[in-house]
Amino acid sequence: MRSRIVSASAAEEEKRVLSLKPVLAPRHGRYGEHPHQVYDAWPAEDPDAPLVILLHGGYWRYDRMHLTPFAAYLARQGLSTVLPGFRRSGGAGGYPETFDDVARIVDTLPEGRPYVLAGHCSGGHLALWCAARGLLPPESPWHTGTLPTSVLALAPLTDLAATRRDGLSDDAALQLMGGEAGFDAHMASVDPLTLLSGVGTTTVPTVLLHGEADEEVPLSQFSDYAAVHRDLRTVVLPGTGHYTLIEPGAPAAREVADTLWRMAREHGRSHPAAGSEDRPDEGEEIRRP
Repeated sequence: MRSRIVSASAAEEEKRVLSLKPVLAPRHGRYGEHPHQVYDAWPAEDPDAPLVILLHGGYWRYDRMHLTPFAAYLARQGLSTVLPGFRRSGGAGGYPETFDDVARIVDTLPEGRPYVLAGHCSGGHLALWCAARGLLPPESPWHTGTLPTSVLALAPLTDLAATRRDGLSDDAALQLMGGEAGFDAHMASVDPLTLLSGVGTTTVPTVLLHGEADEEVPLSQFSDYAAVHRDLRTVVLPGTGHYTLIEPGAPAAREVADTLWRMAREHGRSHPAAGSEDRPDEGEEIRRP
């Protein structure tokens, strides 16, 4: 997934996390006819548990399977977790299909049910884009006033222009947009930083969380977005790389779960399950029916 030279420790971390065995979800479904328009669900035992919609990374190319261990981990922490697939660049997706699918995912969620939209890496980009859809022109097919309850972006790609400039992951941003012509013509409509510039807020409660030792997504993507978004909450984890954020049981993953619980309590949760006393202890398994 990388085009840059990284340290031996970062390479080992990537190999360790991405080689985890995929976890089969107890529930599956689809939201469209295309084979990629599917989702996996890990319900928590409590039907009133906070809901997390988790968008996978992989620079818009890779599928969701590498994130299934983390989705299962979040469910064990008492968070009902849904991991959708979507059409990806390099195949049936890219611009506009990837964005069509992600918009459809959030637009078809049950009305009135609060949720945290979380994403890692390019999934973080897509989550931030969903938060900014209200800033799109009214004539855009993706414009909506129904926005996520809250957003947690983990090591996100916030700036497509910088992603292209730096050639991240073998020019993944250009591939997403269908080449240079497509990038120049359409980037402004799908770039979180561009949409935010001049406005300063999406109005969606948003947290950015990044590892200080991330060698996959430059910390400048985090800081440049944070400099523009006036209502943003930011967390930088010392000594933390890109992949340990989604490594079940790692301290960074525990911090992610803690953050999701805090966001669920603060933004729209009315159920008793949102109280800290109902959260399982570290290592406690949540039994599912």
